[in-house]
Amino acid sequence: MKSKMTVVVGLAGAFVAGMVVATALGGGMTAAGAKTREAAVQGQQVTVQGVISPTVTDEDIALLRQDIRAMKMQVIGQNMSLSNMEAEKFWPIYKHYTDELHEVNNAKYALLKQYAEMWGTMTDEDALIYVRRALEVDAEAQALRLKYVPVVTQVLPGKKTATFFQLDRRLSMMVDLQLFSQIPLAHVKE
Repeated sequence: MKSKMTVVVGLAGAFVAGMVVATALGGGMTAAGAKTREAAVQGQQVTVQGVISPTVTDEDIALLRQDIRAMKMQVIGQNMSLSNMEAEKFWPIYKHYTDELHEVNNAKYALLKQYAEMWGTMTDEDALIYVRRALEVDAEAQALRLKYVPVVTQVLPGKKTATFFQLDRRLSMMVDLQLFSQIPLAHVKE
């Protein structure tokens, strides 16, 4: 149990550190906000544990995902500079968007778990099926973003809409990097 939780905590810590660095590099943080988040991360050595194990349970992944969703919402809120009127209109749309994205991510995490479980016995055919399905899931996430661009544009001006999708994409890529860096490449087992 300790090793499972180490992976989950390690991923969450690495995600938070990555969000702080990426947002700061993107210029989206205020100086005070950057100092506060920097102080929260300083003193912590974030290390990402080795290969994700098939013993990581669905409950572990659910907890990690819940924490990540809360962190994403906080980072987006801190970097969007929404007026009260904009926030009142934007956050319900964001909720619908993230609910739909949650379904797409369910497929992504199921695929990750399946890969982790079959990695040691994966055939060439299995590997190709995995790659195709992973690309399909990525396309589903991209299609969802495209679907929501005109919806968000109805309640936010163009630059704020662009900022939201930039933040959403960056944060999603960081989560993907943290999660998928935990699994070995298919050829490593040879």
